[in-house]
Amino acid sequence: MPAYDELAYYLSPMHPPERSFGFLLYDSARLLRRDFDRRARAIGLTRAQWSVISHLNRYAGVNQAALADLMEIQPITLVRLLDRLEEAGWIIRTADPKDRRSRVPQLTDKARPVIDRLQALAAETRELALTGIDGDKREQMLDALQIIRTNLSSREDESDSTGTDGR
Repeated sequence: MPAYDELAYYLSPMHPPERSFGFLLYDSARLLRRDFDRRARAIGLTRAQWSVISHLNRYAGVNQAALADLMEIQPITLVRLLDRLEEAGWIIRTADPKDRRSRVPQLTDKARPVIDRLQALAAETRELALTGIDGDKREQMLDALQIIRTNLSSREDESDSTGTDGR
């Protein structure tokens, strides 16, 4: 069977969910989050809270508005999360030197060891998920996922720049 026929077979809406690309990708991501959440509960953080901490670790120095965009959540939702994290001592907020109307959330020393623990928990979840998949197949899968992300991001970029859906 030619490759394009095989691809159409796997992307077909008539195909059973257990062999559907979209279903498998979505369900696998859901199960990854659920396993990680179960592991992270011991630290005492909700998924939303550890997501904020993780984003602040990755994008240090970003202001609240940019952080909300990066996380794809509403600014008011982020503010509530930041309020709780600040009350618990995980973050502080300082004035943005570039815009005094804006605030920059920063991780505190209390958060640093938690980041290491979250990364270790993520590695445990990742290893569980990839059990039985050898190194070469792991690399192929990561390469394929990067291509998919690039393909979809370029469509999003086209839509953003033209004001259309990229067609």
